[in-house]
Amino acid sequence: MEIEERQPVLTGLAPQGPSGRRPSVAKHVLIGLVAGSVVLGGVLVLLPPHRRTAAPPSSGPAARAATAVVAGVPAALPDLMALIGDHEAQVRAHPRDERSWAVLGAAYVEQGRRTAASAYFPKAEQALRTSLETKPKGNPTALEGLAALANARNDFRTGRKWAEEALKLAPKRWTAYPLLIDSCSGLGDYKASRSALEKLQGLHHGPPVLAEAAQVYWDRGWREDAVASLADAAAAATAPAERATWLAQTGRLAWERGDREESLRYYEAALRIDPDQYGALAGQGRALAALGRSAEALRAYRTALAQEPDPRYALELGELYETLGVRDAAQTQYALLRERVRTDAAAGVDDELVLGLFEADHGDPEDAVRRLREEWARQPGVAVADALGWALHRAEKDEEALKFATQATDKTKGGGVRSALYVYHRGQIERELGLLAPARRHLAESLQINPYFSPVLAPQARHDLAALGEPPAEPPPEPKDETPAETEGAAGPPGTPVNPANPVAPRATRQPRPHPSAPAPAPAPAPQRSASR
Repeated sequence: MEIEERQPVLTGLAPQGPSGRRPSVAKHVLIGLVAGSVVLGGVLVLLPPHRRTAAPPSSGPAARAATAVVAGVPAALPDLMALIGDHEAQVRAHPRDERSWAVLGAAYVEQGRRTAASAYFPKAEQALRTSLETKPKGNPTALEGLAALANARNDFRTGRKWAEEALKLAPKRWTAYPLLIDSCSGLGDYKASRSALEKLQGLHHGPPVLAEAAQVYWDRGWREDAVASLADAAAAATAPAERATWLAQTGRLAWERGDREESLRYYEAALRIDPDQYGALAGQGRALAALGRSAEALRAYRTALAQEPDPRYALELGELYETLGVRDAAQTQYALLRERVRTDAAAGVDDELVLGLFEADHGDPEDAVRRLREEWARQPGVAVADALGWALHRAEKDEEALKFATQATDKTKGGGVRSALYVYHRGQIERELGLLAPARRHLAESLQINPYFSPVLAPQARHDLAALGEPPAEPPPEPKDETPAETEGAAGPPGTPVNPANPVAPRATRQPRPHPSAPAPAPAPAPQRSASR
């Protein structure tokens, strides 16, 4: 399809200052695109429709970033900005250069993802669709860019569609497989993500493949293999930003295992190599808080949020303030989270997951249930199952909540994911239902996986586990006789609520549920962790 001669002026496309950054929060708004005429900044000019006659520079920061983004490898933020400026000028001069449009779109995606600046995402979509309009067939770079964009927006169903389209066009093109793996994992289709990894490993080797394998291994429960694969990726990385990214991801895995000191070391190493690793800075705050270094943790979180205003960081920082008794500062962070949700809606970012968890614990649980039911219908991943189960629990719908919590922690359904948060949620739901033995087991397991998984919930897990006490040494004796007058299946005197999960045992009357962010009772000492993880 031919493009009309009217083409967008690209001057000033990059967001300016903090107001252009996104909060990474939930939305899914379709970006209207008119074939051949797209408004950027409200200004249109007439440009000749001739094909590219000059190539962008073959070396330097822009070239380094172009090589990285096309291959799906992390690029340094200064290099990304150089690439964006270079290709904005290129497509302005040569508006029918479909490859430059595709590379520009991929650069916008990576910049928006790295800085949580969702204003880049509509620009990315416009550039990528312009590339497809200029060359509708035989354009896998644009298709892969659209897959990366959808994944960055947490729209994994769309990401999977575009990745599969790219693979139909070029089955041996390895760069589409990491995008397919990420989208399948987001949808909870771990069998498909493992199959895609096997095909990827048959086509290509190197740090990006090792890093992708690490996440698949982790989701499968192969924790040591995941850490080893990431270590190999970091060792083989050829660019500082790439190596820093793999080190930061290793720090995240160490954190998930409850290794505070090791996690902090990896995050610090990543930041020494690339100070623009803002996700590592937030991870550093997480580890510092777990080590009791609260002032340093607050500084790290605040710096990370100033540069990458991700709502997950705002939620974590707010909860840290709550544990320190600074409620006003916590409410400020929660207000920031909601503001980012509103301002980010037009960019099409789906962050209903973090918003639902926030509403369940700090806002309106019924609203959380509504949001997360819709999210489950769109993309039923394991993380969504956990969040929906927890929201149902907070809304006092525990029987249904247990179904989702079980799905999130069932290794046959969840692919082997071991998450302290998921197991904690299941344990609390079971405790509310009077299922004391599994509740005791799952609360203890959450602390074994990561004793520091939440500054609010980990102390609550210790307190509730201590309140449950040790399991009985032997089952209670059977009653010697029965009273015929009792109603069949009754478990106590008239009026005693029946436990639907075990009709023989009485269900404890529901007590008013404390808000998760309320100060927990004095926690019991943390249980000793097993040496094996």
